[in-house]
Amino acid sequence: MLEDNKEELQNNVGGDKNSETTDPKTVSEKTTEIESDKIEKISTDISDDKEILNEIEETNAEDAEDNDNLQRHDIPLLDYHAMSMENLVGELQRLVKNEKVQAIKKHVDGIKYEFDLKFQEFLEHKKEEFISNGGNEIDFRYNSVTKRQFNEVYSDYREKRDAYYKSLEQNLQSNLDKRLQIIEELKGLVNVEEDINTTYKNFKDLQENWRNAGPIPRTEYNNVWRTYHHHIEIFYDFLHLNRELRDLDFKHNLEEKLKLIVRANALAHEPDLNKAFRELQTLHKIWKEDIGPVGKEHREQIWEEFSNATKVLHQRRQDYYKELDKVYEVNLDKKNEIISKITEIAKNTSSNHKELQKQIKEIEALREEFFKAGKVPQKFNEQTWATFKDAVKSFNKSKNAFYKNLKKEQQDNLDKKRALLDIALKTKDSEDWDAATKEMKRIQGEWKTIGHVPRKYSDKIWNEFKGACNHYFDRLHALKNQSSKEELENLEYKTACLDKLKEFQLSGDRSKDLATIKEFINEWKKYGHVPFKKKNINNKFNTILDAIFRKLDISKQESELLKYGDKIQKLSSSDNENAIYKERLFIKRKIDESKNEIRQLENNLQFFSNASEDNPLVKNVLKNINNQKESLNTWKAKLKKLNILENSINKEEEDTAGEEE
Repeated sequence: MLEDNKEELQNNVGGDKNSETTDPKTVSEKTTEIESDKIEKISTDISDDKEILNEIEETNAEDAEDNDNLQRHDIPLLDYHAMSMENLVGELQRLVKNEKVQAIKKHVDGIKYEFDLKFQEFLEHKKEEFISNGGNEIDFRYNSVTKRQFNEVYSDYREKRDAYYKSLEQNLQSNLDKRLQIIEELKGLVNVEEDINTTYKNFKDLQENWRNAGPIPRTEYNNVWRTYHHHIEIFYDFLHLNRELRDLDFKHNLEEKLKLIVRANALAHEPDLNKAFRELQTLHKIWKEDIGPVGKEHREQIWEEFSNATKVLHQRRQDYYKELDKVYEVNLDKKNEIISKITEIAKNTSSNHKELQKQIKEIEALREEFFKAGKVPQKFNEQTWATFKDAVKSFNKSKNAFYKNLKKEQQDNLDKKRALLDIALKTKDSEDWDAATKEMKRIQGEWKTIGHVPRKYSDKIWNEFKGACNHYFDRLHALKNQSSKEELENLEYKTACLDKLKEFQLSGDRSKDLATIKEFINEWKKYGHVPFKKKNINNKFNTILDAIFRKLDISKQESELLKYGDKIQKLSSSDNENAIYKERLFIKRKIDESKNEIRQLENNLQFFSNASEDNPLVKNVLKNINNQKESLNTWKAKLKKLNILENSINKEEEDTAGEEE
């Protein structure tokens, strides 16, 4: 240490050990009688060693204030930058609970610095989300459980720290008073007239008391030590009359300092550099405080050896930190590369939800990679962190803007789905099966084309819509199941009727046979629909009827009207006016279709103006025209019957109304 150089200087200016004087004043005068070249040499040595020893000097002064502080170096400093806020809180809790409060200052400061940075970034992110969701900036509040836990643990640390240093301050002052008293007693040893052996024993007792006096305030440490060491020098000069005692002491001190040199040289091979430097600090402290001067002829040599061992370790530390700086530079390059990737994603933020979710995961992965990339050079730390935060913030801003617009779109989708839900609720109990089924299928199809709605409404509105649709179609399926049962029964009845019709034989009495045929037709119409797959049974029935009508020489139109009579009878017994109206529309449409078809066929016939009527194509067109005319006449006859029925119903209603009057 620097003070060790001063120690050697003071030892060298302590006077000639062969001098006979014991007068303190004479000793003091001799301390000023030193060759200028020696002063220059020692001053040069001090200057050369100053850079190396300053750090040790400062640390040992700090340790003198608290002799337990050396233990703090055994607590590893973790990479707090790579830890999450939750893990930082956990590590702070562990330190405050398990370690001495005076040993964890650097750890706590590092944790607090990183936690504050991360929490500020987290808070800004939450604030952006709040504003993007329509909130007012001045109304933003966020209650963080993690932050509250951190504040509680940090407050506990501060209370323990303040209590410790308050108690320490009192102890330090008390110890300072003890050391100053020891110095005063040391001064008095050179003025006492007593046996030199007794004086020497008192000197040794004072040295032991000094070693056990305890820590003193850091600001007083160097001055007090220099004063103490100065009077140690004076006492050794006083001992020159008793060369035997002094030489024994010098010999002992030399042996101890040589041991320290051996230990210092061994540190060059210690793999743990931090451990080696802590040991070196301890060796310097022992050299300075616990071991006194050595003989003049050895002073420069042993100090040079000890100083050289210190320089070797110092060079190792410098080389280590140079290599560490290279690692930090590599980390800086990694972090800048990560920031560039984040910036690139931020510039090309997707406008598609699925792709944006991928980008969010990429950003999160890059953030984790950034925190795990390790430390960067101190001078770039704040700049790198600020650039990183700006890049992430830029992405979050674009992301939040997208989801703000998406939220509006989802609200529109919600309004559309609510409108469809209203239709479903109104339709689910409808008895108009054909119209209701079409409407239900339509809104189901439209529902699928509408995009996402806000998540908090998604399940609720879907369940309501699905419930209304299921309610309707459950009713429809129940009806169909019932209808299927009836249709199977109708199939059995119609099969039996068809079998009877197949066995029917004409009696020769046309009127009687027609009456029987009408009975067959009425029975057939009575049974209603059969299963769709079996509806060809109706064609079989009509085919047999047509064959019977041909045998009776009844025209196609007459047979159709004969069949239609049953329907007229059903319409007349029906209370549904709408059924007659629909039947009229149906017949009129058929009449129009027949007229259009005849017109088209007659127009087609003009293309065959030069062709003979024997031409197969002409024959086919003429045949179709005749068929359509027959069909037209049949439909007109049906319309006439329907008109007669309608007039009859109207007349009955008028008669009924007259009777009521």
